Amino acid sequence: MLNQTSVTEFLLLGVTDIQVLQPVLFVVFLATYIVSLAGNGAILMVVISDSRLHSPTYFFLGNLSCLDICYSTVTLPKMLGNFLSTHKTISFLGCISQLHFFHFLGSTESMLLAVMGFDRFVAICKPLHYTLIMNHQVCIQMAVTVWIIGFFHALLHSVMTSHLNFCGSNHIHHFFCDVKPLLELACGTVKLNVWLLNTVTGTIAMGSFFLTFLSYFYIIIYLFFKTHSCSMLHKALSTCASHSLVVVLFFVPGVFVYIHPASSSSVDQDQIIAIMYSVVTPVLNPLIYTLRNKEVKGALRRVM
Repeated sequence: MLNQTSVTEFLLLGVTDIQVLQPVLFVVFLATYIVSLAGNGAILMVVISDSRLHSPTYFFLGNLSCLDICYSTVTLPKMLGNFLSTHKTISFLGCISQLHFFHFLGSTESMLLAVMGFDRFVAICKPLHYTLIMNHQVCIQMAVTVWIIGFFHALLHSVMTSHLNFCGSNHIHHFFCDVKPLLELACGTVKLNVWLLNTVTGTIAMGSFFLTFLSYFYIIIYLFFKTHSCSMLHKALSTCASHSLVVVLFFVPGVFVYIHPASSSSVDQDQIIAIMYSVVTPVLNPLIYTLRNKEVKGALRRVM
């Protein structure tokens, strides 16, 4: 899976080249990383250890926390190291590996959010059939399916990118290895790579977003027409709103980065947007999914 050029490493230029900001950004992103690990780790721990949380909803929430821990770990440790180092290089194999796991975990999370939306739809709109529809075997199959699709989607990009020729600059204008910045450095035609990025990645992202949106849309319509209690309606709508915020923060920046055409003026913009879905969202997920959840908060108190 190695390319046939003389490029053996790349230089990650990072978020900024202003030296005085490097220590400040290091502290900010280190704190973010620690909060992400602690929050998602706590959720994963209670979901596994507390038998009261052994249900489809918390099974998928545990998967989401596991994904967020890995997702943050793919980019942030290298980013933090580069803030304190003058040697900001990454090997060719390391770059392709980072690209692979970033797309593997990112696409898996996008599909998992759609599955979680469907789970909420069944729980609220078809409560009498919930245990029948979302039985243990179905939940396992759904989770395994999204992980497998995510892996092969990422493998497609990593293999195609690794076979490109890199004969010019090895400076990546980003804080991690991603497909678009690497395509800008490649020599020769990259039309197939761009088509795969726009079509395959775009289909997974937009398809997952549409299915998630559809689930919450049906939930809201159902609640308006079926729920006669204002307090129950308000609680359910506020929960849907908080979950929808996670979906918007994850999908909208990602779709913008991978669908819109690349330009030199969009490099800094793409980095800021990438921080939103790769750094900020994994921190917000445990907060949004647990602050309104009495079961998880109760489980956390019992553990502590």
